[in-house]
Amino acid sequence: MANLSVVDMLRNNSLNGMIDINESSKMSRIGNFIMIGTMFLTMLSLGCTMEIAKIKGHIVKPKGVGIAIVSQYGIMPLTAFCLAKVFQLPEMAAVVVLICGCSPGGLLSNVMSLALRGDMNLSIVMTSCSTVLAFGMMPLLLFLYCQGFEGLQEAVPYKDIALSLLSILIPCGIGILLNHYRPQYSNIITKVGLIISTICFVVVTTLTVLDEGEKVLTVVSPSMMTIAFLMPMIGYTLGYLFSFLFRLSQPECRTVSMETGCQNGPLCMALVKVAFPPQFGPLFLYPLIYVFSQLCDATLLVLLFRSHQCWQQHKNKKGEEFITPKLLKNIYREQGHLSIVLTCNLALWRH
Repeated sequence: MANLSVVDMLRNNSLNGMIDINESSKMSRIGNFIMIGTMFLTMLSLGCTMEIAKIKGHIVKPKGVGIAIVSQYGIMPLTAFCLAKVFQLPEMAAVVVLICGCSPGGLLSNVMSLALRGDMNLSIVMTSCSTVLAFGMMPLLLFLYCQGFEGLQEAVPYKDIALSLLSILIPCGIGILLNHYRPQYSNIITKVGLIISTICFVVVTTLTVLDEGEKVLTVVSPSMMTIAFLMPMIGYTLGYLFSFLFRLSQPECRTVSMETGCQNGPLCMALVKVAFPPQFGPLFLYPLIYVFSQLCDATLLVLLFRSHQCWQQHKNKKGEEFITPKLLKNIYREQGHLSIVLTCNLALWRH
């Protein structure tokens, strides 16, 4: 009976009197309008970071991109499904978690790849390819994994999700063309677009909190918060190990790690807000928490990576300053007594 009510909510936009439909639909239309505009600016900004030449280069040699795409669309949806099952989430909450797990990469993965000194060409190309593939992959993956939740197989609006994803390719394509033909405007569009998008997200969040009240607490339940912080770290770890097994370079492994664990939060938020009925309520805010957890987990990894690099550099520098008997023996074998004298003098001069 509970499963049937979920289907009825999704199909008939009814909560059996639990909320005021007229007020909810009015607020929903305002929120949808803002979200559509915000999504347009976000995807336009994302498109302005993509370069056709780099995309062509990785298409010619697709090993890195192929591994990264399989990692992202293989690891994260499965992780989201398993966590939703383990924590026994309600059907609607499970759908939102699955959408987060099935979504493509976004700008955050590019920023974190840069902070980890990864392969930026691979990062940008992977974001581009995963965004384009999302049009087919997200509905397909949602259809497959929703089979594991009774009552959701026919309730998820796959057609609306596909149409929403198709619509985001238009501003993304405009951004790519602008970056190709008018690259001098790309940085300005990206910065202004991200600033306006951030303001719009804050406005939508504030309106939702004021409208929904205590229902917002469902988004920050212990199980949902735990999943939000576990899922990115699992993605980062498995993405790195998966690419390492296929012998990608260290910069490429770090890039695949970030691209796997970082999903496009604004896209998830827009899909839940626009494609699903108003009865999902504040659940569309969950991707914001998920993005925050991605940022926290990735920042921790960046700090660990930079600390390791500093320690490694200090260790190498310290090793260069001290002359060991083994080093003198090797120098003598290769270059003779004079080189030993010069080496010792150089070491004394450094001290």
